[in-house]
Amino acid sequence: MTTPLWTPSEAVCESSRLAAYERWLGETRGLRFESYAELWAWSVDELGAFWESIWEFFGVRASRLYDEVLPDRSMPGAKWFPGAELSYAEHVFAGKDATSTALIHSSELRPLAETTWAELREQTAAAAAGLRELGVDAGDRVVAYLPNIEEAVVAFLACASLGATWSSCSPDFGVQAVVDRFSQIDPKVLIAVDGYRYGGRDFDRSRAVEEIRQAIPSLEHSVLLPYLHAQVPHGISWQALLESGAGMELRFEQLPFDHPLWVLHSSGTTGLPKPIVHGQGGILLEHLKLLHLHFDARPGDRLFWFTTTGWMMWNLLLGGLLTEASIVLYDGSAGHPDLKVLWDLAAKARITCFGTSAAYIASCLKAGVEPARDHDLSRLRSIGSTGSPLSPDGFRWVYEHVGPDTWLFSTSGGTDVCSAFVGGVPTLPVYEGELQARALGAKVEAFDDEGASVVDEVGELVLTAPLPSMPIGFWGDADGSRYRESYFDVYPGVWRHGDWIEITSRGTAIISGRSDSTVNRGGVRIGTSEIYRAVLRLPEVIDALVVDLPQQGTSGWVVLFVVLREEATLDAALSARIEQRLRDDCSPRHVPDEIRRVPAVPRTLSGKLVEVPVKRIMLGADPAGAASRESLANPSALDYFVELARSRTAADRPQ
Repeated sequence: MTTPLWTPSEAVCESSRLAAYERWLGETRGLRFESYAELWAWSVDELGAFWESIWEFFGVRASRLYDEVLPDRSMPGAKWFPGAELSYAEHVFAGKDATSTALIHSSELRPLAETTWAELREQTAAAAAGLRELGVDAGDRVVAYLPNIEEAVVAFLACASLGATWSSCSPDFGVQAVVDRFSQIDPKVLIAVDGYRYGGRDFDRSRAVEEIRQAIPSLEHSVLLPYLHAQVPHGISWQALLESGAGMELRFEQLPFDHPLWVLHSSGTTGLPKPIVHGQGGILLEHLKLLHLHFDARPGDRLFWFTTTGWMMWNLLLGGLLTEASIVLYDGSAGHPDLKVLWDLAAKARITCFGTSAAYIASCLKAGVEPARDHDLSRLRSIGSTGSPLSPDGFRWVYEHVGPDTWLFSTSGGTDVCSAFVGGVPTLPVYEGELQARALGAKVEAFDDEGASVVDEVGELVLTAPLPSMPIGFWGDADGSRYRESYFDVYPGVWRHGDWIEITSRGTAIISGRSDSTVNRGGVRIGTSEIYRAVLRLPEVIDALVVDLPQQGTSGWVVLFVVLREEATLDAALSARIEQRLRDDCSPRHVPDEIRRVPAVPRTLSGKLVEVPVKRIMLGADPAGAASRESLANPSALDYFVELARSRTAADRPQ
């Protein structure tokens, strides 16, 4: 489309945080730009000057100043602000009005409530002191099996203030999925709930917590929060932890710029999930930039994103605490008692920025939900969408049923950088089906098969310059080989992200899905290896392959192909057992939409599953071009998928 769905007014542009930053650049640097495109070009061409301006504009506090901004910009291995010492947590609490609201929180178990900055500081100080009594020091790891509730925020901030490294999973993760993640980083303390409520049902996780404790020998202490039940049968209670540190002042350890803040985990596509380590300073700068300039967080705003503690959007939402806005937490199902529940929350909590997934918007569209008709959304200024490409229908639905003056920003990034490098710009128009622009400081390009940058063509999403929030490494990857193989194996010195992207000549972007084999459910990337590990525990299943077929307006159609023992039958009972195994070992998101029996799954000569070629064949690609049979140990295994693709009608095949 050449006509935008929304264009910001002059007043909206002038009052934006981005405009304030541009004015500051003019006053302090003598820099003036005629367009956002010019500003973006400067930000990626003059990386050192740009990121130093972010440091100065937002008044970053450091007990020790940096020697240089970016002495080496090579990838991998770029070094940012060496010599600087600071605290992420200190910036969260700096300059906050003690009586104003920090958190708004609600769940299926708890009514809507608010926490002031004074209360958040007091609880964080108590939790930090309690953890310190348990022997937690800077560099130790603390892991959390917690839902998206107030205590999770408190626990994280306490860890950050101590210099301890945080990592979390939501309690719908199965035991093995949790152990696969946490055991890699040798945590000292586990903080966990006894259960949770989702979709109106209670899920007791007491036994799961005990199994996790037994499976991770490095754990010295467990802190248990009675979220579902009233009592804690064993271990240290959350309340006891806070009481042990009651009345203590909140202190902030001053840490090197690259000191580990948290460990996020990849989806585990090709093995154990990768433990991605992010530094205190890199995340601080990236989130200051993103939440202020691209989310346009302002004083009095209330920022919400529907997420769990197992998705990087939770960590990104915490970045809202670096602004003068409040953040809104919700723990529960987006569809219980119906799809209006989050819109009810938006009205009651007076949300100004409503973040969700493209799949949720598609569900509301199909269900005929009309938020503006049924709710008071007068405070709502923007809608954020991520997780998968938002369809043109989804764009139109927002403007027809949420409000014509709504700023809709579809955004794309990843766990790897814990940010969005393509997405919202408050001073630019919104075009149907397109992301507004590349983020400041993010040199995103589309590469063709020869590694040339292209415009108005679909290519591999790459970053040709470093970001401060790129991982400082993977935990346990001493020589950096696993890190290099993950991002730099295709284009040396260039970060390959794994998405298909088109950069248009007007500067917008179109994301058309993953270029790898990761399954994406409601914005949560799911590793295929996790699915295989769970399914292959069943005695009837001897091999498996899963593909995620893009389907416009949904989170995709996930098909699990299984190879069974000769005497086994893929009947309703076995299908139900497969689904239950995935729910128990992984999470409900891992359950496929369809299960099919196949005679064999194709593998390379080295024994690796051939996932991407099968996906391409299923989407209609020429089999000869999609997979080299000479490279397969069992080339005849492709025949089933070729025939299945041919038998699917154009109407059946996802577009």
